[in-house]
Amino acid sequence: VYIFKTIIHCNFYIFIIFTMLVFFNDLNLFIKRQMNSLLLALILIPAVEIYLFIKIGASIGAFNTVLLIFFTAFIGIYYARSQGLNTLNQGLRKMIKNEIPAYELISGALIAIGAIFLIIPGFATDFVGFLIIFPPTRKIIFKRFSNINKKEKYKKSDYIEGEYKDLDE
Repeated sequence: VYIFKTIIHCNFYIFIIFTMLVFFNDLNLFIKRQMNSLLLALILIPAVEIYLFIKIGASIGAFNTVLLIFFTAFIGIYYARSQGLNTLNQGLRKMIKNEIPAYELISGALIAIGAIFLIIPGFATDFVGFLIIFPPTRKIIFKRFSNINKKEKYKKSDYIEGEYKDLDE
C-alpha cells in the first residue's frame, strides 16, 4: 500500500511537470531565466526517477524494485504492441473505405512515444507511457490538437476569399 501511495504521489507531480512541458511550449511564464524545455526535462526526469527508485527500493528492496521495473517494461511493451497492431488494422480499414486515417496516424505516433517511455527504466516514465498508450488518453490528446488546428484555421482575417468574374469582357 505504501508503494502505491508513493508512486501515485510522485506521479501526480510528474504529471504536472509533463503537462507544463507539453501544453506550455514556452516555460518563461514560470521560470524567469531562459531555460529550454528539453533541458528542464533532462534534469527533472532522472531526478524524479532516482527519487522513486530510492523510495520504492527502501520499501520493497532493491531486487524487487529491479524486477518491478522489468515487469512493467515487458507488460507495457506487450500492451503497446497490441495497441499498435489494433491501430494499424483500424487505419487500413479506413484506407480501404477511402477515408483519411488521421486519428490512426496520430495514435500510432503516440503509441510509439509511449513505448519509448516504457522502455526507459523508471516508474515515472512507465506511468506516463501507460497513460499515453491507454486509448481514452490518446483520444483526449487527439481532440486537443485537432481543436487547436481548427482554431488556427478559422481565425478572423481582414479579407474574404472568393472568385469573381469581370462582366465587362
